[in-house]
Amino acid sequence: MDELYRQYSQIVFHFLYKKCKDPALAEDLMQETFLKALERLDSYDHSCKLSTWLCQIAKHLLYQHWDKSSRVRLEELDESLQACQDTQQHAMAKVELADVWDRLQALPPDARRTVELRVLGDLSFREIGDILGRTENWARVTFYRAKLSLIQRD
Repeated sequence: MDELYRQYSQIVFHFLYKKCKDPALAEDLMQETFLKALERLDSYDHSCKLSTWLCQIAKHLLYQHWDKSSRVRLEELDESLQACQDTQQHAMAKVELADVWDRLQALPPDARRTVELRVLGDLSFREIGDILGRTENWARVTFYRAKLSLIQRD
């Protein structure tokens, strides 16, 4: 195997380098090529030159590397896009929340207090009516009208 390596390593390296233009990658794949060749030496059938057979192994390893690299880059791109979308969605949610908050502040005081007690205080309509000195039905109707006012755009 040492003799094979001495005789063909430069050929395999140059073959890989011509295809990938990356000397470090070509070196790594050349080493891997000879490891694969050693594992598969019994499958070499002498139907082509040994250098051709080694370059075929090298080519397959390079294609595998590119396939794996492109999948990794696509996954990274997907994660990057998702993070960007999450950031955009978060920013939009903040803008919408600020808009709803402004509209909430513009409600009449009883309606605003009803919404606050219902949404933030998680109180029942009966409890809201008791706190505000009104009926349960009044609290229910006031909340419904305030909610309509909040979700309607000018």
